Amino acid sequence: MTLKKTKSIAEVKVGDQLPELSIAITVTLINGGAIATRDYFPGHHDKEAAQALGSPHIFMNILTTNGLVQRFIEDWAGPLATFKSQKIKLGAPNYPGDTMVFTGEVTERDEATNSVTVSFKGKNSMGNHVAGTVAVVLP
Repeated sequence: MTLKKTKSIAEVKVGDQLPELSIAITVTLINGGAIATRDYFPGHHDKEAAQALGSPHIFMNILTTNGLVQRFIEDWAGPLATFKSQKIKLGAPNYPGDTMVFTGEVTERDEATNSVTVSFKGKNSMGNHVAGTVAVVLP
């Protein structure tokens, strides 16, 4: 197995676009994320319970969303990047059968600390599911 190369601060400039990442939203992804984060709220695994709450289907929890944001950033930055902060704002829910597409752009770069800030969005068919910023230190 070959590890993905971690970016260095010298390789990154403000305005760089991150490669898009498409995530199929499935029942398995939503259920697995909820179970992995010990979130047993019925709206994340029981369709009838979710519908009783007024939702058309089960919906993704915030911890799964946070994990997918980290995956998106780490896929770009590499496995040796260190997360300093992750700030998100939730929007439209993620339901099974949809696709979320992440996009992002480097908005700040600090050579003194080897850190960059990335602004990102994760959109589905209803609009932004998540948006925010992530700051990472590059080795």
